[in-house]
This record gives sequence, structure tokens and C-alpha cells, in this order.
Amino acid sequence: MSYSFTLTDIIPAPPAAVYDAWLNSRAHSEMTGSKASQSARIGAKVSAWGGYITGRNLELVPGRRIVQSWRTTKFTDDDPDSKIAVALHPVPGGTHLTLRHSKVPDGHAGYEQGGWQTHYFAPMKKYFAKQADRLARKYAGTKKPRPKLKAAGRTKVTTGRAKAANRAKAAMRAKAAGRKPARSLVARPRKTRRLARRR
Repeated sequence: MSYSFTLTDIIPAPPAAVYDAWLNSRAHSEMTGSKASQSARIGAKVSAWGGYITGRNLELVPGRRIVQSWRTTKFTDDDPDSKIAVALHPVPGGTHLTLRHSKVPDGHAGYEQGGWQTHYFAPMKKYFAKQADRLARKYAGTKKPRPKLKAAGRTKVTTGRAKAANRAKAAMRAKAAGRKPARSLVARPRKTRRLARRR
């Protein structure tokens, strides 16, 4: 017989940082304080805590989900592998980590009653708290800066269709204000533009 349980905690790091550290041998070792061998490949063999835990990657969703088969040296030959599913969700201040441990052999209640908290969650919090500044730089948002604006008319500096649309809007504003549109805003026939380029 076996059973399942779910644990949750808040880790002070972005989901991508937690995901990357979990699947990196060096980071996982530093994070838990014991030797680990991890991989970011589906099907790859993994181990933790100096070989006390062994398993394989079953499902990986970058920055969001890790599913691994796990067994410890305390499992008997008749015990099938257990399975852990780690879900990572961004929250203010870090990551809401939800761990679902299923197919745990009866009598192995220690994993739920302090094992995960002592050997993973607590050391993970310390590990990421020490690296807060470095992680903030590494996993900073990738939003592109706003496009620069021209001083006159505050027209966006763009290219292609967007540039043509901006010219048309500026011409319409000038016409509505009773002004003659600037020469550069007046659309020219394509043939004329092609000839102008050849010259």
C-alpha cells in the first residue's frame, strides 16, 4: 500500500531561479548542503543527498513544473518508485511552491512530517536569501524599453507599417487643425518612391 500528501511553502526567489537550481547538480548540492546529480533533460537519471535519493525526470515545464520519480535507500525491492510533482507559481516576494509526493510506501511518514521541510524547504530559503541580489539581476524582467519619442509631435520612432501609420495620423491631425501637413508626412506613390531610391 502507498499514500500521497501535499506540502506548500514560499521560497524567496523567482520560479525560474528555483526551477534552474533544482535541476542543476551544483546548485542543488549547495541548496540542500549535500551532493546531488541533477539534469534538465527528460528521462535523465537524478540523485540527491549523496545517493540517498535516486530517480528520473518524468516531466519538465521550464520555470513552472518538475516531476521526478523518487526512491530512497529505505525503500524495499518490492516498493515501486514514488513520484514528486513540484509546481512553481510567482507570488509577491518569491515563489509559491506546491509539492505533491505520491506513491509513498506506508510507514514512510517522515517525508511528510518534517522531512521535506527540514531537508529542502528550510535550506532552500537560506540558500536563496543569501543570493537575493544576484538573483534579482539574473532573473530581472525582460520587458523591452519604451521606444524613443521625437520631440515634435511626440511621434514614436518606428519602422515599416507602424511608421507609415504614424505619418498618416500626424497628417490627419495637421489637416484637422487647419494646417498644411509637412511634406514628409504626405504619402507618395510607390513608383515615385522606387525611383527616388534608384537615384
